[in-house]
Order: sequence, then structure tokens, then C-alpha cells
Amino acid sequence: MQLYTRSAGTGLPVVLLHAFPVSSAMWLAQREGLAPACRVVTPDLRGFGGSRLGADEPSIDLMADDVAALLDEEGIDRAVVGGLSMGGYVTMAFCRRHPDRVMGVILADTKASADPPPAQENRERIARAVLEDGSEVLVRDVLPALIGRTTRERRAMVFGRVRGLVQSAPPQAAAWAQRAMARRPASFDTLAGLKVPVLVVVGEEDELAPIADAEAMAKAVPDGRLEVIPKAGHLSAVEQPEAFNAAVLGFLNSELGGEARSRG
Repeated sequence: MQLYTRSAGTGLPVVLLHAFPVSSAMWLAQREGLAPACRVVTPDLRGFGGSRLGADEPSIDLMADDVAALLDEEGIDRAVVGGLSMGGYVTMAFCRRHPDRVMGVILADTKASADPPPAQENRERIARAVLEDGSEVLVRDVLPALIGRTTRERRAMVFGRVRGLVQSAPPQAAAWAQRAMARRPASFDTLAGLKVPVLVVVGEEDELAPIADAEAMAKAVPDGRLEVIPKAGHLSAVEQPEAFNAAVLGFLNSELGGEARSRG
């Protein structure tokens, strides 16, 4: 599966994987803000944006293998791989399936636990509803929790942008991704086995993957740091891009500074 990709910059490759149910368009501020320091690669995961869905069964592991194939196409041997929310699930699957290709990990507003049965049932409910009624189901049932309180109250333009991204999600892809996420395993063992530095980022107002989940991931990895983004909810990279970018750049400079200079 060939993924449509937006890229910017040169040097140390940093692959960022988007949240559900948006596309790599969410990373605009990261492509602009991080590109002077590294090569930012932001693919559309299968079915979203410019990438085809295909006929495969829903699987986070399959999405991770798509990313490995993308690295082959881009001529990238090893990269810093990160993701937000669903992108974080794919990142952890990538670490499990392709550990030799990871030089650093960024996990933003995500969690390493598997879905309990009620959450799995809710994902299936949304999958069926979006196939029957279209993407407005996502606007009603998913959008409200994607954005933090501060953004809802004070940043109408950001909220409007996110609403537009959610509305453009293809129903088939949204249903496929919900079912893939519902089937994902827990990833704490994967995190415990990592031999590379890890940055965990979370919006302080995130209700979907709250600070407790971020703390659990940071404690699970041998070499991890936790950054809390003030006045941001689940889409911290979109709601507070400057703070998010500063956290990523601080991580890259302190943990991978030699790699960044040698490749830059």
C-alpha cells in the first residue's frame, strides 16, 4: 500500500502519524516549525487524505507495515517515528514489528492499554453509524472530545479547522480504522523493550488519553520523558503547535543531537 505523503525539510528523518479521523493535514504547523531542524515526513494513513484504503481486514499492524514500506520508498533506513492518538497506536505497532528502524519515539495523546469491552463496543457502534449515515456522525460523536476546553471556548478558528478535517474523513476509512483500533493489543511490553529515547506528550485538558495514561507510558519505557502541553486537549499538536514543536525540538536536540547534526 503506497501512502500519500507530505514532507518538508532535510536531515534527521522524523515521521509523524496523524490522529483519527483526520489526515496528515493536521501536521501543517509541524512541517513548517520543525522542518528547519529535520526532515518531517507526514503520511496519510490508509484510507485517509490521499491514501487508498484497499481491501485488507482492519489492522493497526498493517498500518505499521505501510509505514515501513513508506520508509523503503523514501530511502530512509531509520527514523524518529511518532504519532498522535491513532498515530500513536500505529507507532507502537511499528516499534513492535520494525524495531531496527526506530532511532527515537514520540507518543502524543495516546495510550498503551488495549480497549476494554465497552470501548470496543462503542467503536463498533461508530463504525456502523458512519457507514450508514456518513461523516456527520463523527462530527457529533467524535469531534467534541478531540478539542480541549480552552480551544472550544477561545480558539474558534482552530475548532473550525478541526471540524473541517473531521467532516472530510471518508466513511469507509473511518469505520475501518475504528475496527482496527478496537482490535489492537496492549503495548506496555513493547514500550518496556525499547532501546531508544522516547518522548511522551499530552495535552493537560486531554479527556480521551489523559495525563495518567501518558505517565503510565513514560514510566514503562527505559529512557522516557514526559511533556504536558498547557491549555490543549487531545489534538495538542493542532491546538498549541508552538508548545508542541518546542517539546519535540527539545527532545531531538537533547536525545538525538548528534544524529541531527551528522545528517543535517
